[in-house]
Amino acid sequence: MFFTYLRRELRRRRKAALVVASGLALGIALVIIVSSVSSGMSKAQDKVLESLYGLGTDMTVTKAAAAQGSGTERPRFEFDAKDDDEATQSTDRVMVQGFQTLASSTVTKVGEQDGVADAVGGLSLTVMKVDGQFQRGEFKQDESAGQAGPGQGGGRPQGEVQGGGASFDVNSFTVYGTDVTQQDLGPLTSSAITEGRTFKAAETDAEVAVVDAAYAKEKELAVDKTVTISGTEYTIVGISTADSADAAANVYIPLKQAQTVADSEDKVTTVYVKAADSQQIDTVKAAIQKNISGTTVTTSADLADTVSGSLSTASDLASSVGKWLSVAVLVAAFLVAGLLTSSAVSRRVREFGTLKALGWKSGRVTRQVIGEALVNGLMGGVLGIAVGLAGAYAVTAVSPTLTAQLGSSGGGGMGGGPMGGGGRQAAAKTLDIALTAPVSLTTILTAVALAVAGGLVAGAFGGWRASRLRPADALRRVE
Repeated sequence: MFFTYLRRELRRRRKAALVVASGLALGIALVIIVSSVSSGMSKAQDKVLESLYGLGTDMTVTKAAAAQGSGTERPRFEFDAKDDDEATQSTDRVMVQGFQTLASSTVTKVGEQDGVADAVGGLSLTVMKVDGQFQRGEFKQDESAGQAGPGQGGGRPQGEVQGGGASFDVNSFTVYGTDVTQQDLGPLTSSAITEGRTFKAAETDAEVAVVDAAYAKEKELAVDKTVTISGTEYTIVGISTADSADAAANVYIPLKQAQTVADSEDKVTTVYVKAADSQQIDTVKAAIQKNISGTTVTTSADLADTVSGSLSTASDLASSVGKWLSVAVLVAAFLVAGLLTSSAVSRRVREFGTLKALGWKSGRVTRQVIGEALVNGLMGGVLGIAVGLAGAYAVTAVSPTLTAQLGSSGGGGMGGGPMGGGGRQAAAKTLDIALTAPVSLTTILTAVALAVAGGLVAGAFGGWRASRLRPADALRRVE
């Protein structure tokens, strides 16, 4: 009897049911779209951060920022004087990024802290290479000055130097010294080897290198060719392709080799840390800062705060305006559904009065109203899920490109790649990220729960109104 009456009443009031379901669908669809876009932005930010410190890294340890005005002198380039004008001269400087280093023993100290699952050190370098040649100028004598009259003296010949000059090319690239015995942590993990191979554990001090694919293409490098760093030729054993738009470094070499070419024996710029429990990252951070003086600990959450650009702006809008808007629309939809259901009950006073006169209890009438409202809510949920999935699919299909700029803040930036480290201002790094809007099962279940809640809210309004009706009063009213 319950379901028969329910089906008949819903069919008889199709328009009213459609209005209630549409209102709930709008709110549910907006919640799904906002949640999926927020999830996509969160994944985009994670992808940006992974490009700096690699997969599995929860935090990094760098040297505490140096005091203002205590920076290192600018690099100097010196060239020998040569008689041969055609001779090409070349010199380079290998500099530690940020000019701040830690003792290699810091890696062991960090690894011994409670809550640390693994720790590995790395050395980030910048190589500036200048090569070119000088060309002598030619002295051109002034002919009119050479015909001086008697008594004017013979003095120096007058004229000017013409031609000559210098033509030099400046090439700057980044080098990362990686611990080849622990390659599952650090910036290199954010790239995949697409040609050749990665380092072998035995190549701790070998003159071998892995080159980023973009840099290899620009400089026409390939496997088995060589790349020169400070006069040392490194054989390229592999080509890596970054998972994101930009790699952490142009060239990767064994840590010991990086320490040698940079004259930084037993030094590292960054310690990459993996926590045993992702829920205890803040506790581990506090322990490292307390027990190892002179260091700065940066977590992924800290670095995320430095992300700027359209990705950050859109993320802020989605997390604040978008979520509040979806909540407001959903609340409004619930209220409208409740009011429409209550209004429908007021138009069915005689109907419910007759049913009560025939023996229906108030509870049965209330359950009937709630049942109708619940079906309307489920219909709205199905429609809202369909619209929400379509909206999320449209965002993913379009894949709007957002920009993320990192490294705009000073201090010991996270990662040993382009962000640098130590006390200098970190160089800005801009990445382009395609936005997607993944819909999780949790989001779908949330939408179903909202649909049921919307139906119950609407049913509560109408059921309360119906339960207050008295058969005698209802039968005296005529629609």
